[in-house]
Amino acid sequence: MRLTRRVVLAAVLSLGLRARGATAAEPPAADPTPANPAAEAPSAAAPTRWLSVGGEALASAASADPGYFDDTSYRRSAMRLMRFRLDIALRLGSRAALLAEGRADNGDGVSLSALYLRVRPLRDRPLDLQVGRIPPVFGSFPRRGYSSDNALIGSPLVYQYLTALRSDALPASADDLLAMRGRGWLTHYPVGSSDWDRGLPVVAGDHWDTGAEVRIGTSPVSLSASLTQGTLSAPLVRDDNGGKQLAARLEVRPTIGLVLGASGSHGSYLSREATRGVILLGVSGPSHQDALGLDAEYSRGYWLVRAEGLVSRWDVPVLHAPLVRSVKSWGGFVEARYKIRPGLYAAVRGDRLDFSRLGSGLYEQATSWDAPVSRVEVAAGYSVRRNLTFKAAVQENWRAGVPVRQSETVVGVQALFWF
Repeated sequence: MRLTRRVVLAAVLSLGLRARGATAAEPPAADPTPANPAAEAPSAAAPTRWLSVGGEALASAASADPGYFDDTSYRRSAMRLMRFRLDIALRLGSRAALLAEGRADNGDGVSLSALYLRVRPLRDRPLDLQVGRIPPVFGSFPRRGYSSDNALIGSPLVYQYLTALRSDALPASADDLLAMRGRGWLTHYPVGSSDWDRGLPVVAGDHWDTGAEVRIGTSPVSLSASLTQGTLSAPLVRDDNGGKQLAARLEVRPTIGLVLGASGSHGSYLSREATRGVILLGVSGPSHQDALGLDAEYSRGYWLVRAEGLVSRWDVPVLHAPLVRSVKSWGGFVEARYKIRPGLYAAVRGDRLDFSRLGSGLYEQATSWDAPVSRVEVAAGYSVRRNLTFKAAVQENWRAGVPVRQSETVVGVQALFWF
């Protein structure tokens, strides 16, 4: 299967590079076609490209991370990554396009990370419909998922850090959950899956969900809404619980250089395996993840500043005392980039992720259900040419109140090429 996918992607890439204008000098956007496909409708003077191909290749290396602060999966780090990404946009007439993204990470074979149909039903109205494995609606950072739009190397904690929660396994009591504090890279619970596995991030910023999306408006106000199979923490290709997630984002551009956004979501995050275990033991209850987020971006002169905040709540139907009905997390980041001279910039990001408190038999007083974590990352980047950038970053991480690694420094470098 992996060999077949490689052959197909290679064939499409070869065809696209032969097509007129199939390469691009600028980095690709996270959404590979314009928000207004009709704006590039064919005309007698300038025929439209029917096939566009773009992509990026990156190689990141970093010092050891024994505290697993940067893990996105078990033994898989956001600071140690080799990735080749290929985007294909096939125009189907003047108001429709088929978009796909293939990805190969760390030599693990090719995966199809995005595949969706975009239709603009009304030629003169800013209305887009998208169906398939679609771009994210919630938040700002996942919508600019390309490394060329990330001035640093790491990802914000709310979009990457692995918590102690899982979608396929549940704690039987608050004590079971607290026993996994600060161990999100490898957790185990008595209900549901018996395997040791990674926990959930607050938002899986590197993965797209499957469903349908509508986008209305462009500027100064636009609204996006989606109905998908999974949730922010656990996006899915195939439904695993019979539930759906509804998410929406309102974006306002009141003046040049300023973008403000507000997001919300509600969906079922627990898999059938986990809920079946709860029902067999005679317990029932909701199993949702709810989230609210605010984001802002401002650019002026040589400066670009971004900020984002998010609060999330998960239902946790435990079986025994001490009981847990739900847990919460809240966090966010502020980052800034300054262009020192053409091709050279400096950037910094500050992160924080906190968790609500639980009563427990393990501790004398109420304790956060996961260990609060903080991060500061400082980076510099230099573009040797327009589409080739080298980055270097130093990252400091802190985690309180757990026996595992509580602080560490990670140093990383990255080479990034896009076409």
